Amino acid sequence: MNSNNPFFKTKSFKENSDVTHDAVIIDYNQTMTVSGTINKSFLMLILLIASAAVTWSMTNPIVFAIGGAIVGFVLVLIATFRPQSSGYLAPGYAIFEGLFIGGISSIFEVAYPGIVIQAVSCTFVTFMVCFGLYKYEIVKVTEKFRAVVLASTLAIATYYLFSWLLSMFTSFQPVHYGNSMISIGISAFVIVIAALNLFLDFDQIEKGAQQKMPKYMEWYSAMGLMITLVWLYIEFLRLLSKLSRK
Repeated sequence: MNSNNPFFKTKSFKENSDVTHDAVIIDYNQTMTVSGTINKSFLMLILLIASAAVTWSMTNPIVFAIGGAIVGFVLVLIATFRPQSSGYLAPGYAIFEGLFIGGISSIFEVAYPGIVIQAVSCTFVTFMVCFGLYKYEIVKVTEKFRAVVLASTLAIATYYLFSWLLSMFTSFQPVHYGNSMISIGISAFVIVIAALNLFLDFDQIEKGAQQKMPKYMEWYSAMGLMITLVWLYIEFLRLLSKLSRK
């Protein structure tokens, strides 16, 4: 099993053939590197923040937030099947996802003043802690680790999907909508799983560089990592809002 992030489950990340020819010359400037992926991740983060600032200052950002979420999702689907186009799709995803993040953050900030800076801080700290644990091999990504995280992520996605559909067409009220202890516990569990996804992303990026994947996989990998960070940030917003209502 590869990373549960859909970006890291395509055939683009399958191990290259061990068969080589003596006459083949590898141009390392055209292969994926960890540093290149990091640089592109920072660029995407800058684009996302700049885009988020646009909807943050709007009085009614919900339309742009919904539109950004839809277009961002479409770009994710396209990139999943056409990773070679990631050089164009990844920056576009960052921009449109920024519209979504800015709009959602603005709505939460109005309802719970100060919540955005708390969620940003929690996301940043979580990222740095996970990166440190991975870098110094305190947490190692094994096949069992991947399987557990993948199963948990799929379970969460299935639960969210069915809860959303039921709430749309029936009077069903999902337990994670309120601020009960069960709801808070669910949010905390989802945050843990989202954080564990970071380990899988780090591992897959490192393996991609070791296997000399094509250069465009840097954009593809940066996009996958950004998806996990956005998910983590949104879940922190949800948890902090629940705690504020207690």
